[in-house]
Amino acid sequence: MKELGVYLRDVRRNNGVGIEEASDDLNISSAILENIECGNTRAFRDMLELKEIVKKYAKYLGLDPEKVVDEFNDFLFEHTSRISLSDILEAEAQQTAKKEEKEVFSPYTKPSKIIKPPKDANLFGLILIGALLLIAIVLIVIIIVIPKKTVVNRELKDLVYRSDVYERT
Repeated sequence: MKELGVYLRDVRRNNGVGIEEASDDLNISSAILENIECGNTRAFRDMLELKEIVKKYAKYLGLDPEKVVDEFNDFLFEHTSRISLSDILEAEAQQTAKKEEKEVFSPYTKPSKIIKPPKDANLFGLILIGALLLIAIVLIVIIIVIPKKTVVNRELKDLVYRSDVYERT
C-alpha cells in the first residue's frame, strides 16, 4: 500500500495540486488523504470504504481508477493471505470466550444449547417412513388377501363337487 500511496502523492504533486486543495475538492479530510499517501492502512477501520476513497482519489487525479483499484486489491490479498488459519480460529475463540464471559446466567436461567439435526434428516425421515409404509402394505396383502383367495377357492371347489354329485343323482 505504501508504494500505491507514494504513487498517488507523486501524481498529485506533478499535477500541481496541494493536499488541502484535493481534500476540499473531494470533500475528504486531509488526514485521510495523508494516511493513504503514507500507506497507513491502520488508520482505517473499513477496507471497503478505503477502497472506494482510493478509487475516488485516483479518478480525481486523472488516473485509471480500475488499475489503481486492482493494485489496491493486490495489496489486500497479500495482506490478508498472510494471516494463518490457526490465528483466525484463535481470534474467533477469544471473541467467543469474551462474549460468554460478559454474559451472566444463573443455573436456572442459563439457555441450553440446542442440538440441530443434520440438514438431510428430513429426507432420511421421509424415506424411512415410506419404506415402513411399503412394508406394512406388503404384510397386509400377505396376511389378509392371500388367505381369503384360498378360502374362496376351497368353497368354490366344494360347490363344484356338490353340484357334480347332485347332477349324477
